[in-house]
Amino acid sequence: MPEAVRSLRFRLVAGFGLIAVVSALGTGALTFREARTGVLQQSQDTVVNQFRDSVDALLPDVPSQPDRAQLGSLVFSLASTHRSQHWRVLATYRGVEAPSEAGDDFGELTAALRHSVETRSVAVFQRVHSGGASALVVGLPVVFADGTGSRADSGLALYLVVPQTTEQRYVSTLVSAVERAALPALGLAVLLALFVARGVLRPVRALRQATRRMADGHLDTRLSVHGSDELADLSAAFNETAVALERSVSELRRMEAQARRFVADVSHELRTPLAAMSAVTDVLDDEAVHLEHGTAEAVQLIGEETERLVRLVNDLMEISRFDAGAAELHLDEIDMAESVRRTLAARGWQDRVTVRLPPPGALRTPVDPRRFDVVVANLVGNALRHGAPPVTVTLTAHREPGAGDAAKAGAAGTAGAAGTAGFARAAGERSWVRLVVADSGPGIAPDALPHVFERFYKASSARTRSESSGLGLAITAENVRLHGGRIRAENGAAGGAVFTVDLPAGRGDGRG
Repeated sequence: MPEAVRSLRFRLVAGFGLIAVVSALGTGALTFREARTGVLQQSQDTVVNQFRDSVDALLPDVPSQPDRAQLGSLVFSLASTHRSQHWRVLATYRGVEAPSEAGDDFGELTAALRHSVETRSVAVFQRVHSGGASALVVGLPVVFADGTGSRADSGLALYLVVPQTTEQRYVSTLVSAVERAALPALGLAVLLALFVARGVLRPVRALRQATRRMADGHLDTRLSVHGSDELADLSAAFNETAVALERSVSELRRMEAQARRFVADVSHELRTPLAAMSAVTDVLDDEAVHLEHGTAEAVQLIGEETERLVRLVNDLMEISRFDAGAAELHLDEIDMAESVRRTLAARGWQDRVTVRLPPPGALRTPVDPRRFDVVVANLVGNALRHGAPPVTVTLTAHREPGAGDAAKAGAAGTAGAAGTAGFARAAGERSWVRLVVADSGPGIAPDALPHVFERFYKASSARTRSESSGLGLAITAENVRLHGGRIRAENGAAGGAVFTVDLPAGRGDGRG
């Protein structure tokens, strides 16, 4: 159904128009029925009375046993007297009939009407329609009354057929008048409907605009309340809801800001003692070979946990910068393949990872080298910790027809803790650099896929005490988003987890 047909304005106008049409037609029908009945009844009474009076005036000249000629004279006199009314008269007496016009078969007379006149001995009338015209048929039996008050049928019956052309014209005029009245009524109803719809829809439109402004983050939006009807109550309820929502959101923002500040402050304060602890553990690690076995294991454990704590604090500080909007890009056009090789070599992973990279210098694009190093390191480290060899890193360049493909791919963002395994952002660039990190492990559980980029999320409860901080993939997604790129996680057809990162490429990146 078209949107315009479902609109409130259309329904109001249609409703008012329907009410106007029904009212006009109903009133017109009732008026027409009453007027038609009154006109026909008056015409009928007039004709019957005239017919009876005319017959009474001529009967004294008619013998008690008239022949055909005498009957013809009677009906001719009746028809001539009322020639202007186009009377047609038929006289019957004991099987003898005499019409006022020769050859007139009086087809309007029904057998039922003749029988009623012959048996009831009272005047009978009937309206008939023939050939598209209406006529009044009157049957009048002639009876004699003696001095005692008794009545006797003479056997003589007169029938009158009068066309009702005038009455039919009057009725047609009534119908035309009803039709002419319905159109102005409909037009007036439409105008009234538009006026009412304007008054009703004005606060509705204001409410819609205010709702959209609130959806855009303008929580101080309020509506003007006029009157005391239901729409005014709705506007007042909206204002009350907006006040409560603004208060709640402000409180949540305040608490969130406090939590972020607390995390940032704690992380910053921990860096100094952790730096000292790291220095001490480095010294202890060097002296561990001279210590007893139990003491050496304790020293090794302290060093590992200190290193883990340092990584956690660094990750917390990094995620705090994203939350505060302080993360910035420092773009530099670099050789992407060489950057991947350096990341693997710096962490000693070159022998544990299979790479499929373009030749040196074949794929250059502007990125933030430090943040791209974090993306590669986090994805490869995640594959090595939770997957199984072989781990493969593939770097290619590709082009897309437009932004539509990214939108179709489910560009629901992974900004912050949005937590989706779909594309992090649907950017509109046509050229992309694609990094794919795949492992041969058990893959990611289907119920965990939508949450892999959430902060502190771990797919298995058995990993709650792993080396991972639970922030690596969240930081990766934030870095990709900061570049205007997109990231997704899925399971490969042959098993294992597959992470795909697309970064917008600069000029000259098509060589891959």
